[in-house]
Amino acid sequence: MEFVLEENKHLNKESQNLVLPALSIGNVGQLAVDLLVSSTRAETVGYLDDSFVLPCVGNDAYCPIPGGDLALPLQAYESSSSGMTLVQQRSPVVKGMMIEYAKNLAEFAATNGKKQVVVLSSLDFGRWQKIDMSCGLQIYYLSSTNADGTDDYCEQLGWKKLQEYNPEQRGWKYLTSSAEGNAMQDSSSLFEDELEEEDYYPSLPFAALFSCFKARGLKVTCLLCYCSEGDNIADAFQLAEAASKLLKLKPDNFQGGEGEKWVIPFSWQTVYGPPPDMSIF
Repeated sequence: MEFVLEENKHLNKESQNLVLPALSIGNVGQLAVDLLVSSTRAETVGYLDDSFVLPCVGNDAYCPIPGGDLALPLQAYESSSSGMTLVQQRSPVVKGMMIEYAKNLAEFAATNGKKQVVVLSSLDFGRWQKIDMSCGLQIYYLSSTNADGTDDYCEQLGWKKLQEYNPEQRGWKYLTSSAEGNAMQDSSSLFEDELEEEDYYPSLPFAALFSCFKARGLKVTCLLCYCSEGDNIADAFQLAEAASKLLKLKPDNFQGGEGEKWVIPFSWQTVYGPPPDMSIF
């Protein structure tokens, strides 16, 4: 993975927090990063070039005035006021290469002085075993703070640890071993064969990222929510709000329009395509 800085730009070594999505159902993690980039007025500082990420290109996702800037598969943004770096991922990882991609990202984070990583992602609502809607949408977390995945601060915020995390289960053990460079024997196709129920969570992108960041000695917290495909904007707000609480940001200072604290990304205006031609009715 190569990190290419834009002209006259640099990563702030004092920004020790890194926020990025893990691609999953509904693209909620990516939408949440969009919200954070737009609301913190983060500036583009460069892009990451990785052979394991499929190529793509598009218009600038945040600026309403065409400036000739392009949106690339992996772009890095810096929010000096919030003390964090954000990486937005806009295309999927080549099949079977998620662990290698995660290792490359962990190397990038460690090399550039990051101490805390926040991974935003979503989980399939159909896999939710213990549904409790009494307190609305629930945030789940997985932290490297303790061996069992718990974190006292996350608990104080009212979030629940992902109960399906079991470091002794074969999928999680495989990820840990691979992240540390010790591939387990006869495990090369563990996630390519038909998965058992217990293999679902460790087979997801967030799990590989969690294991690789942890193996590099970085503090990593995955923030997760259950959702279905469809309009997941509400879930994105929820996940972005959770990230703000974890990093102790102040969304009230984001200065969104019309009394709103969040700044809606310009690209969201056409997230579901243009409105219908009313003359047909």
